[in-house]
Amino acid sequence: MTMERHPSPGRSRRPTIKDVAEAAGVSRSTVSRALTGRGYAASDVRERVLRAAAELGYVPDVMARTLKQQVSRSVGVLVSDLRNPFYAELAAGASREARERGYTMVLADTSLSAEAESEAAEALVALRVAGVVVTPNSSAVSTYLSAHGIPVVEVDRQFAAGSTDGVVVGNRVGARTATSHLVELGHRRIALFIDETDWTTGYERYQGYLEALAAGDIKVEPDLVVSSGWDVADSRRRALDMLRGPGRPTAVFAANNVLAEGVWRAIGELGLRVPADISLVAFDDAPWMSMVSPTVSAVSQNTYGLGATAVRRLSERIEMPDADSVTTVLNVRLISRESTAPPPAI
Repeated sequence: MTMERHPSPGRSRRPTIKDVAEAAGVSRSTVSRALTGRGYAASDVRERVLRAAAELGYVPDVMARTLKQQVSRSVGVLVSDLRNPFYAELAAGASREARERGYTMVLADTSLSAEAESEAAEALVALRVAGVVVTPNSSAVSTYLSAHGIPVVEVDRQFAAGSTDGVVVGNRVGARTATSHLVELGHRRIALFIDETDWTTGYERYQGYLEALAAGDIKVEPDLVVSSGWDVADSRRRALDMLRGPGRPTAVFAANNVLAEGVWRAIGELGLRVPADISLVAFDDAPWMSMVSPTVSAVSQNTYGLGATAVRRLSERIEMPDADSVTTVLNVRLISRESTAPPPAI
């Protein structure tokens, strides 16, 4: 059995490409070709170089290579909140695609903070990344990066459509399908829990909700449209307020998985039953929705594919910087589970 050797604790400096060349008995240019795969190196020579590099603990200086070649092999991915499984899954898809395309991914969580987003964008410019995928909080980040010549793909939502590429899902169709499902079951008082309507995601999901009500000849009741904040706690508080009253809705459409969790918790705290007292359907099929009882009906989007598609689009933009901007829309589907049923008899 062979053991991988590492630099001794007493080594005063990092091993260099010159050290690897001397250990392998070849030139520095041969080491470069063997390690990068660019240019010819005989298989036995390549193995000797790789073995010498491993024994010395040599790590290539990516930044120096980038400066020399004027080509970066790093991409930035800025997401809004890694505590939310949606963004974690999106980042995982982006990571896989970046790795397959030979890029190193630099990941940052902006925590829905404009200041954190700005700081992360500045850091990515300093790192000379080849491009950035971002779930933006405003148009500022895309404008800033584009001004520095860095290609941008906005993912999940768009603020700079027409000037940058985008990868989104069918938000309006998904919301209309979910709300129509409740209408078809006979519900007339359908509440919408939504975080915002200024971003493309919230606006389109709100429009889909309105379209389904209109198609069912149901008048919109402003009191049933709840702006419920950005987290589970806010959604839970608003749901407790709404569901305590005698005029509560018979069904709720929650516009994302976080808001759905808040509503779910409130229903349980009030001793109400799903779906006997309240039907619930959500946008975003989070893992917990198929683990609880009853299971929760949800609009499913390929979140992993969303991240992968965004990096794929970014790679194409890097190769063709002057091509027209493109917005890619991924399909969604409603998964009907146990949380929706006809309204209770009055």
